[in-house]
Amino acid sequence: MAPSSTRAVRTTRKVALGAAGIVGFLLVWQLIPALGIISPKYLPYATDTLARLGEEFRDLEFWRNVGRTMLAWFLGLMIAGIAATVLGTIIGLVPFLRRTTHTTVEFLRPIPSVALIPLAILVFGIQLQAALVIIVFAAFWQMFVQVLYGVADVDAVARDTARSFALTRSERVRYLILPTALPYLMTGLRLAASVALILAVTAEMVIGNPGLGRTIVFSQSAADWVGVYALVIVTGLLGLAVNLGFRLIERRSLSWHQSVRGEIVL
Repeated sequence: MAPSSTRAVRTTRKVALGAAGIVGFLLVWQLIPALGIISPKYLPYATDTLARLGEEFRDLEFWRNVGRTMLAWFLGLMIAGIAATVLGTIIGLVPFLRRTTHTTVEFLRPIPSVALIPLAILVFGIQLQAALVIIVFAAFWQMFVQVLYGVADVDAVARDTARSFALTRSERVRYLILPTALPYLMTGLRLAASVALILAVTAEMVIGNPGLGRTIVFSQSAADWVGVYALVIVTGLLGLAVNLGFRLIERRSLSWHQSVRGEIVL
């Protein structure tokens, strides 16, 4: 069988298994309240939740809230990505800076982003900027650490070879450092994208700026549990789309790299 046919069969099998898993999950969900294991008041029927989801998809305000959440996600990820790439490259290339910032990085990195919410509200109030503070803080460390590892992973022999050929700094960055660090950066970007979405929804729930998170809180306050579950499913679908999208970008941008080539072969 040709490699393309084999890949097609594996892809079809993967999609079929995924669809079967979703159907099985929805069936179990439907049976739990039907059998009285959990009251339908707290776990609505899957059919009711999916019906509400269909209603939400026809509501223009719902799509506005999706857009607000994704705008905060995109801006936070973009700011964090630029800052992490620039600072990570500069610090990673200068051993003195790497040593002097190590303790500071290890102190700041474990701080939970949600712990910054009171400070963000104090400075910016209930605005998009307050949400961006915690989104950027969380996403930044995911990429910054990966960039540091990537820059430090440059092969010593390749570095010496570049020096012996008298490559300029820009040429070393382009032909040596960037190809080495790019797999690390793409991994950090994919992880940061998911974290940024989580924090975007969390910020809306806690800070109260418009978006899906605030809508979930409003539905919960009104005891509209069907609406809560429907919106939670939406956030899950967004997370799935973000993860799949960045996996595709990672594979395309690293098609030359052994890790991706090996994955495609397998």
